[in-house]
Amino acid sequence: MFTVDYAVHYSGLASFLLNSNMQIPEQAPEISPKPVQINQQVKRQRDRKAADFAMFQFVAGLMILTAFVCSFFVVINAGERGVLMQFGQVQPQVLEEGIHPIIPIAQTVKKMSVRVQKQEITAEASSKDLQEVFTDVALNWHIAPDHANMIYQQIGEKLAIIDRIIDPAVEEVLKAVMAKYTAEEIITKRGNVKDEVDTLLTNRLSGYNIAVDDISLVHVHFSPKFRDAVEAKQIAEQEAKRADFIALKAIKEAEAKVNLARGEGESQRILRETLSPELLQKQAIDKWNGNLPLVVGESTSKVLDINSLIESHTPTFKSQNNLPK
Repeated sequence: MFTVDYAVHYSGLASFLLNSNMQIPEQAPEISPKPVQINQQVKRQRDRKAADFAMFQFVAGLMILTAFVCSFFVVINAGERGVLMQFGQVQPQVLEEGIHPIIPIAQTVKKMSVRVQKQEITAEASSKDLQEVFTDVALNWHIAPDHANMIYQQIGEKLAIIDRIIDPAVEEVLKAVMAKYTAEEIITKRGNVKDEVDTLLTNRLSGYNIAVDDISLVHVHFSPKFRDAVEAKQIAEQEAKRADFIALKAIKEAEAKVNLARGEGESQRILRETLSPELLQKQAIDKWNGNLPLVVGESTSKVLDINSLIESHTPTFKSQNNLPK
């Protein structure tokens, strides 16, 4: 149609030039074929949109097909167990790690972690001597993998397990164990307290298919009044020990003085037993320088007898019974 229109237009133009006595140029001017280019561009755009839409339909269909195929399978990751439910009813089969086929809509799977979980609990109890005991406990636990379906059916998910089972059990066990020990024994026998709490809590939680891996008594502290009383008691004990030490020191010093006096008395006794007039006379002679002592009176000099001098200076010996013991 474009060619016919062009020919008609060209023939009309030639007739107009002949009738108006105008000279026709040897070659007609070229007309730009813009309508042809526009139609081609429109066609290319239309083809591109059609191709894009076809690709979109293919991708969407592939995704729908993949989702449909995947709905027939479920993947249980590492550290998990799958609770299989058919129309909401828990089935006895527990799905282990891996891929498992299921029936879409009819069957659903709830994944539960069987890894070790950590729970920190602060509990208050009373000791045997009625002292308030505050304990911070760190509990490591996990659910029994083979009984994950029963736990989900009877208790629920992790938060329900902690709120309904673990926290009350820990508080009850701590109260029961702390009541058996005095406040001082809770500190000095902390290992025994921890072992007893571990045993009782393991037995209690095993009935709910929950396993206890470890329990730690992180902090054990008492009321401020009790801490002040303990501090005062320790100070009194230290002062009593100091007084005992001073008394013992005094006793030892007295014994040392008595022993010293006894030693001096014994030495004097031996000395008295060994001394004699003859020995004293001999010692005096040994120390004599050869000059006789003289007593000078008013009129004359008198030479003293050495024997009488020695006898006059000889001490009188007492009996051995009068010596100090």
